[in-house]
Amino acid sequence: MSCPREERERLEHLIVGPYGVLAENTRGRLTPEEECSIRTCFQRDVDRITHSKSFRRLKHKTQVFLRPEGDHYRTRLTHTLEVTRLARTVARALGLNEDLAEAIGLGHDLGHTPFGHAGERALDVIFEGGFKHYVQSLRVVDVLERDGQGLNLCYETRMGILNHTHGAPDDTREATCVRLCDRIAYINHDLDDSIRAGIIRADQVPERIRRDCGERNSERINSLIADLIENSREGVLRMSPRMEETFQFFHSYMFSDVYTNPMAKGEENKVQGILEKLYNYYVNHIEKMPPELQAIAEREGAGRAAVDYISGMTDGYAMEKFGEIYIPFAWTVK
Repeated sequence: MSCPREERERLEHLIVGPYGVLAENTRGRLTPEEECSIRTCFQRDVDRITHSKSFRRLKHKTQVFLRPEGDHYRTRLTHTLEVTRLARTVARALGLNEDLAEAIGLGHDLGHTPFGHAGERALDVIFEGGFKHYVQSLRVVDVLERDGQGLNLCYETRMGILNHTHGAPDDTREATCVRLCDRIAYINHDLDDSIRAGIIRADQVPERIRRDCGERNSERINSLIADLIENSREGVLRMSPRMEETFQFFHSYMFSDVYTNPMAKGEENKVQGILEKLYNYYVNHIEKMPPELQAIAEREGAGRAAVDYISGMTDGYAMEKFGEIYIPFAWTVK
C-alpha cells in the first residue's frame, strides 16, 4: 500500500505541468535523508523553514520604515507571507510546483538584517567580505539554523533562495516565479505603507501607475499578477510589453520618490554607527556570542561570526544589545 507522499508524487504528474519541478525529480539535499512517508521533499522544506528561529525573527525586522508607529505597517515577515501567497497563486495558474514556490518564498529573506536594507548596506561596508542578504539567506539555511546544523533543504529550494534577487540562467520556473512576485509585492506594499505614513498622497502616485495598475493596493497587485499569468507561455514567465514598461516605471518611481524620501529614511543614518559598534565589540569579545557562533569564529574568523550574529538580530534585539554594551545604566548609592 502506497504512503501519502507517494500518492502526492503521483498526483503531481497531473497538476504540475512540463515546466514545473516534480518533487520526485529533486536534485536532493546536501546530506541524503530517508524520505518522509507523508510529505514530499518540498513540503518538508516548507515545514523546516516555517518552524525555524530565523523565520520567527522576521516578525520583528524592518521592511522599509524603521520603528513605525502603528500596527498596520509591513514587517519582513508580512512581506514574506505576501510574496509566498502571490507565488503560490502564480505557480498554480501556470502548472508549476506550488510547494517548491512556497518553500522558496518563505525562505528568501531569512538572511535579512535588522533595520532593513539600511542594515544590509551597513554590514556590506563594515565586513571585509561584503554582505548581501540573499547570500546570507542561503547561509542561514545551510549553516546557521538548528544551532549550526542547518536545515538541509533541497537543492531547488536553496538555489531559489540564493538567486531570488537577480536570478540565474538555470533557475527553475518556481524560482523565477518567486523573484517576480517578490518585486510585485514589495513595490506595492511599500507604496501602500508610504501612503499610510503620509510620505506621499494617493493622488501623487503617477497617473501611469494608476491608469495601468489601479488606484488601490489590491487593484494594483491583481493587475500585475493577472497580466503575468495571462502572458506567460511555454515556460517563460513574462508580462505584456505595456505592463512590463509600467512595472519598470513603477519600480523606478519607488526608488526615486519613496525609498530615498527623507521622511522614510530619517533614522537610517544612525544604523551604520549602531551596527559598526556591535561588530567591533563582538569581534573583540567572541565569548559574548552564543556557542554556535563561537564555533564559527574558530573555523571562519571572528568577523564572519559577528556578521552572522548581528544579521540575525531583530531590530529590537540589536538596540537592546547596543544599549547593554554602550549606554551606561543609572545607579544609586545607598
